[in-house]
Amino acid sequence: MEDRIKLQRATYHLWTFTVSKLISTFGAQVYSFAISFYILQLTGSATSFATNLLCNILPRTLAAPFIGYVADNYSRKIIIITSQIATTLAIGGLLFISLTSGLSLIAIYTTTCILSITSTFSGVTFTSSITGLVDEARIQKAMSLNQMSVSFASIGSPAVGGLLYGSVSMPVFLIIYLIASFIAVLLEATMNFNLFAKRKTKVDGSTKEPLLQSMKAGIHYLKLQPIIMTIIWISLLINFLFGAYEVGYSFILIEKLKIISQHFGFTQGAFAIGMLLLSIYFSIGKEVKFPLLTSKRGIIGMGIVLSSIALPLLISMTYGFTVLYYVMIMFCFGSLMITVNTPIQVMLQKKIDDDYKGRVFSILETMAMALMPLGMVLYGFLYDIFPAQWVLILSSFLLISVVLILARPSIIKKAHPELIKHVKGKARAVS
Repeated sequence: MEDRIKLQRATYHLWTFTVSKLISTFGAQVYSFAISFYILQLTGSATSFATNLLCNILPRTLAAPFIGYVADNYSRKIIIITSQIATTLAIGGLLFISLTSGLSLIAIYTTTCILSITSTFSGVTFTSSITGLVDEARIQKAMSLNQMSVSFASIGSPAVGGLLYGSVSMPVFLIIYLIASFIAVLLEATMNFNLFAKRKTKVDGSTKEPLLQSMKAGIHYLKLQPIIMTIIWISLLINFLFGAYEVGYSFILIEKLKIISQHFGFTQGAFAIGMLLLSIYFSIGKEVKFPLLTSKRGIIGMGIVLSSIALPLLISMTYGFTVLYYVMIMFCFGSLMITVNTPIQVMLQKKIDDDYKGRVFSILETMAMALMPLGMVLYGFLYDIFPAQWVLILSSFLLISVVLILARPSIIKKAHPELIKHVKGKARAVS
């Protein structure tokens, strides 16, 4: 009876988690859309816009290691609810300023920094809590539903943001985000984060592990997990090389090929739809048997797609066919991104001990984010000096080489010893 009730509760968590994520992500993206346009219209400066992006990335990178310590040593439910309340208060503060004295860049930058830190607290802690919220058999479904909520928000928020921006004032955008954040707090308060958790119970009155010692323990734990370290290094290098896409895609379509903004939006929508459809597939399909192998193949596919972005620069195409080509390319790109991310996330959820999840995921977040600003600056420089098509092709080659080296067959076999039996079984079946 108790197991049945726990499974029912886990089902409730699946949908509550998804709805909460959808609402908060949708609100955040509509807000981000509005703030980006507001800054550009207010200043007309790319530097001011880039400064706001930096205020989003830098605090996350610096705070992530400390957030991992907090997630592993304190109540994860309290951390998540406190983070969401802080988000609500930050938006409420910006709304108050906009109504009383008008928005300023300092107020926007400060709010962006606060939201960056609170979202990282919430994100790392939520990721660390998945195995406590749902049963092991539905971890892949939980991760897929999480991706679905992000995809829905990616598809819907630009449309809603664009519709509202020309017809309502900035305070209305802030009120939408404020309401979304408050609803997320209410939903998260109803969840039991220890339903399936396997964390060690702390003895009453015992002192908590010091911050530095705890972080060292997390690094020591990772050193004993070579497969997880391999995944972290792959993530680090891929995020760096993805600067070629982050900088180059918009540059090529808008500056080189003169694609109009509406059609550019279609290609971005295709990316989100690809993510959504593959998320649905993973949420209803069987769990991936060999996640690292699946992700390796997905990254190779992404490398091929990355180089394919350069094709219209090498071969003359009509405008209509160029737009259609990029719609297909971005659909494949979004699909492959989910194919890479979901199996790896499920694998990490199952392999990492509950007591170390916060620190490991925060290290993963830090390393994944650390080289992104450097990659974007470097690629901005490269695109100004070299032909864009060769920058993309070389980056694609490096991306494929990285995954072939770091996820070589010996590493795949170590990660999935059962793969050898599976291959032999298929060979016998054929013979």
